[in-house]
Amino acid sequence: MSTHGDGFTSSTAALAAGRIHLHEIGTGEPLVFVHGFGVNSRLWTETARQLSESHRCILPELPFGSHPEAMKPDADLSPPGAARILADLLAALDLERVTVVANDSGGAISQILVTRHPERISRLVLTNCDAFEDFPPAAFKLLVKAMRVPVLPDLVANSLRLELAQRSPLAYGALSNERLPSELLDSWVRPQIEDKAVRRDAAKFGGGMDPRHTLEAAKRLAGLAIPVLLAWGEDDRFFKLSLAERLHDVIPDSRLVRIPDAVTFVSLDQPARLAAEIAAFVAAKPVSAAAA
Repeated sequence: MSTHGDGFTSSTAALAAGRIHLHEIGTGEPLVFVHGFGVNSRLWTETARQLSESHRCILPELPFGSHPEAMKPDADLSPPGAARILADLLAALDLERVTVVANDSGGAISQILVTRHPERISRLVLTNCDAFEDFPPAAFKLLVKAMRVPVLPDLVANSLRLELAQRSPLAYGALSNERLPSELLDSWVRPQIEDKAVRRDAAKFGGGMDPRHTLEAAKRLAGLAIPVLLAWGEDDRFFKLSLAERLHDVIPDSRLVRIPDAVTFVSLDQPARLAAEIAAFVAAKPVSAAAA
């Protein structure tokens, strides 16, 4: 049984950058769920479970600091490099006509993905995430700078040994309305604390965040040929609704759905509502129409 519970199967995919662990549930059109920095794929467990009756839900553990196995030392974990890893993963799994569902910094990577490597992707769902000048948002800019300084990533990781620190507003405390289970928080911080190579990966990815990447992607979003759902927690203080409205204005075929009583981690605050919106979006935008 995987960390996601009953019904999920686990496997790995060997890529040029290293080995990616992933979990799956369900059959049907593929949905690939992209988490952000400092969390793992359990961000999506309940949303994927609710979609699994009609969709093949694939939840990779991406090398963003909470992954179970470090990448190769020379792996490119810059934002464009992370997007390339996602593209390579879709190819390794022989996936076509994929719907990508993303959150937080994973949303920034997914914007780069669909504008640079769109070949296998038919739809995009962005929940609260980095975009435009906010990569990262202002509250986390000092953390990103710390990731670029030798030794400081070790100090940051070890500071998260205490649950009080994990629940602070500068860690995970303000990213969900619901009080997150201690065991879930532990699964997010433990890999960085215990594995120096995972800590190295986290520093490479986190330290590489820069608005130039999202601003470049934003220029290309105006020419995006696939439909996009913006499913946004409307109470988020980091990724405000105005950010989603700007994306909506830029992306030609986009729909903005405001999700009440939710902040950054929409999939934890409102998993059933998010799953329903994704299912309705996929049904309303069949692949043949998206391709046309």
